Amino acid sequence: MAATAAVKPTSLAGFFAPNTKTAWAASVPVRTLGPAHRERIAQHLLALDTRDRYLRFGYPASDEQVRRYVDGMNFGVDDVFGIYNRQLQLIAVAHLAFTVNENLSSGAEFGVSVSPHARGRGYGARLFERAARHARNEGVAVLHIHALSENRTMLNIARNAGATVERHGSEAEAFLRLAPATFDSRVTEMVEEHLAFTDYSLKAQAKQFRRFWRGLQSA
Repeated sequence: MAATAAVKPTSLAGFFAPNTKTAWAASVPVRTLGPAHRERIAQHLLALDTRDRYLRFGYPASDEQVRRYVDGMNFGVDDVFGIYNRQLQLIAVAHLAFTVNENLSSGAEFGVSVSPHARGRGYGARLFERAARHARNEGVAVLHIHALSENRTMLNIARNAGATVERHGSEAEAFLRLAPATFDSRVTEMVEEHLAFTDYSLKAQAKQFRRFWRGLQSA
């Protein structure tokens, strides 16, 4: 029997627990990714080992299957978010796929992956918060997560956000009802997007400078 818990629509205002890790992660810029980032997304996913791919996709995806998944991303419909490190490597990626059910009610499905060396820093929760806010501003009523029951990290992220979690044997479903968009939620997303773009530009400039400086040193 599935285990369920009632949940009220959330505004995400209290998404993060008051601890140092999540407080720091809340300030990490999350950038919206587009077709130009497709290869970097692929490289991020291909770097995951068999176990991580199993948890991310629900099966141990081969390199060919990962490539097919990335090539099939419809950036004109869905949204993809990422976190870059100082070397401009994607260390965390989230995919927000929009859906419409038989009642013509809008929804979205969330999937996320974090590079092994970058785990334990709250990046998954940060991407979930960013994706949920965007979905809310797009008029989505319910954010949906399909995960393996053993994927405790993903299910904990959903629970901490106030989602309803239902277990069905080896699989689990999480549902987070989103409150309607407000002026504050829309402005917050605009500011986040601007800061993420600025952060990426500064990292790109710093990387170019480091490359230039190494060239001078070698010369």
